[in-house]
Amino acid sequence: MSAQTSHYESDALPTETVDVAVIGGGAAGLNGALMLARSLRSVVVIDSGRPRNAPAAAMHGFLVLDGTPPSEILERGRLQVRQYGGRIVFGEVAAAEAAAPSADGDLRFTVTLDDGRALTARRVLVATGLRDTLPEVPGLAEHWGHSVVHCPYCHGFEVRDEPIGILATGPASVHHAWLFRQLTDDLVYFTRGTDLDLATRARFAARDIQVVETDVGEVVNDNDGALAGVRLTDGTFVGRRVLAVATRMQARTEGLDGLKLPMEDLPDGMGHHFASAMAGITAIPGVWVAGNAADLTAQVGASAAAGALAGSHINAELATADTDAALAAAQKATG
Repeated sequence: MSAQTSHYESDALPTETVDVAVIGGGAAGLNGALMLARSLRSVVVIDSGRPRNAPAAAMHGFLVLDGTPPSEILERGRLQVRQYGGRIVFGEVAAAEAAAPSADGDLRFTVTLDDGRALTARRVLVATGLRDTLPEVPGLAEHWGHSVVHCPYCHGFEVRDEPIGILATGPASVHHAWLFRQLTDDLVYFTRGTDLDLATRARFAARDIQVVETDVGEVVNDNDGALAGVRLTDGTFVGRRVLAVATRMQARTEGLDGLKLPMEDLPDGMGHHFASAMAGITAIPGVWVAGNAADLTAQVGASAAAGALAGSHINAELATADTDAALAAAQKATG
């Protein structure tokens, strides 16, 4: 759901310094903001309105909320953050960077939006999520989030017993095959030029997984526009109702270069994410990361939990900073 279709207008960007700027308005960002707002911290969530799961009809694998449309979860999350005094500002971050510290030496950061508005915050939580990169197969992208899926736990039950094809992108696709074989007896593995060793081929054969070596040329639709299968480069048509693909996952980094956050690559070319430690701590003092920006494989529940943990950790650090400032002021007054 985009910012333009939100039921809520964008809150005003405060002119005063706030405790925390949360960059990203998905499950991680909103849950982090919720924890902070409930601790009476001033918090602003900057939401680009481009959630990763927007194409999906429902979110799965999250207790109680299983089956809820992603847009409804976001709307409810925004409402709850606002109920505790948090602000939701829709916009794109153009720049984020450390600023001059306060008079008492506390950290400061400036976040600038693409319309020129700016916000000063004591701490920053990056929860920008990630971008999925699909193989460049004609016709594939139009079915993304529906008949083209990536996660057996997010979408698997909904495509159970269908003829499924695995579009291999690398070593991770072999693992994909085992997981989707649990969901269907009719599974075809399209190697797409990737290697399969003899041991893996034997295991595929034992599980009745058909291997197709000829490359995939395009995705084919039926007369109603639904996915019907793939056409190979030799002209052969292979009927499939669902295609599973291990995407390359890239943390969203737009506008964040000024924070100088270190990045890490996942093995086998699976993706690129922000490096972090326990509770989302980064190598940059005052900056945390949470959700898919740090953990590319996290589902909604895990992302929300990571946001909550980061939020509580940020609040604890701010409490220490507040106490240090108060002690320094008291010593100065009596000195």
